[in-house]
Amino acid sequence: MDKLIPDPPFNTTTPNAEALRSEALLKDREAIKRALDYYLDPPKPYAAKPRRPSTMYLVAPDMDTESLLAQACESLASASVLASDFATNLIGPQRNTVLAIQQIIMLAELAVNRALDNVDPQA
Repeated sequence: MDKLIPDPPFNTTTPNAEALRSEALLKDREAIKRALDYYLDPPKPYAAKPRRPSTMYLVAPDMDTESLLAQACESLASASVLASDFATNLIGPQRNTVLAIQQIIMLAELAVNRALDNVDPQA
């Protein structure tokens, strides 16, 4: 008995479709390479441009180290007190987070105090 519908061919992809697919893969690879080169190795005009920091808040360039360290120590002490006061109003994980921040501030304050002692020993 003869079939009315013939069997489908074994190879459904045509050579033209495979060529198109390989071209698409090549274009993707080229695009990926261009993107990586752009972000990981920026063009020279961008890399050569010097960075200019904002001058909105500027520490006077002629300030001595001792004054700068004393100001940093006072700022850290104030931040530590603020964090401690804020932690008293919190409970649970938020309180633990603020206390951890306060501990980091205290450690920075200790380091600044040590640097201040090295600049101007009291003994």
